[in-house]
Parts: sequence; C-alpha cells; structure tokens
Amino acid sequence: MPFGQRSEHTLKNRNNAEERIGWEIHQEERWEEKENKEISTMTFDEIIQVVLSHEGGYVNDPDDPGGETNFGISKKAFPDLDIKNLTEEDAVKIYHDKYWKPSKVEMLPERLWATYFDMAVNMGKKRACEILQKACNHKNKVNIKVDGRLGRNTAWSAKKLEPERLQSFRVKYYADLINRKPKLGKYWFGWYKRALLT
Repeated sequence: MPFGQRSEHTLKNRNNAEERIGWEIHQEERWEEKENKEISTMTFDEIIQVVLSHEGGYVNDPDDPGGETNFGISKKAFPDLDIKNLTEEDAVKIYHDKYWKPSKVEMLPERLWATYFDMAVNMGKKRACEILQKACNHKNKVNIKVDGRLGRNTAWSAKKLEPERLQSFRVKYYADLINRKPKLGKYWFGWYKRALLT
C-alpha cells in the first residue's frame, strides 16, 4: 500500500476507534443519568409499611423456623421479647435499629433498597447479602467474594444491578431451600409472590 494510502487508512481506523470509544462513553453517561433519575425513592418509613403488609400480625406456626412471630419479629431472634404483645411502633423501631441500619441498605442504589431490606428481614442479613453478591457476580465480569458482608466492593458491584435480577436470585434461594427441606414447601407460593412484589 502506498504511503499516502497507508496514512489515510491508519487515520480512518483511528477515527473509527475514537468514534467507538466516544459512543461507549456516551452510553455510560446515559446509563448514569438514568441511574441518577431513579424512579424508586422510597424511604424507610415507606418500605417498612410494605414489609409489615407481608409479615402480618401474630402467628405461632409450629412449622415456621422462626417460631412465634408478630409483625415478622420472631421469638427465635428476640427470645426476651414479649412477642404476643409487641406493638407495631416497637416492631418498626426494631426493624430500623436491628435490620435497616446493620444491613447498610443505604450503601446500595435506591432502586434496590426495598428488595434488599425485605430479604434481610425475611432470611437474615448475612444470607440476604450473600444472595446480593451472587446476583452481582452473575451481572458483572469482575466477581466479588461471596462472604455475606456489605462493604465498598459489594456496593460498587451493585451499582448496575437490576432489581429483577436480584429478585430472581431470591426466588432461586427459596427453591433451593425447599428442595433441601420439603416440609417448607407450604410457604413456597407466599415466598414467591413476596419476592416478585418487593
């Protein structure tokens, strides 16, 4: 190829590469702009009402691993608490102090808050974080350690995680659990609906 044509060809390739990089940057900026305008801006006070609607009132089901519960607060988790006479106001305070804050919900994108917090309530903080981390690893090329701890790496990895992907891994957890413990199959449809609604 003559020198003049080679230079022209090299310049054309360079321009194409720059256009491609520019397009990728534009797409990233569009995604970040969309992320900053997230529809879900639910606060704890709003999310807790959704959780309470799932949990209901006083229940003492012998098949429930948590045992006696009221507003979703279990005797197993709080053995010194008078579960039967627990008020909704006290339950909300427990959820805020013992679940919302320790779960570090606010480290995550707001669109994940409701789902992640409801998972922490329903299955425990560590397990909820493990499921979050597995969903992040399914989404991203760079995997993070699945250790049940919500730190900077997990928060960064969750930046682009879709709520639907997190919900799908939550459903998978329930399915795997029931396969291991068929007696819990009576809760399957309720857990499934809860996972899709929150």
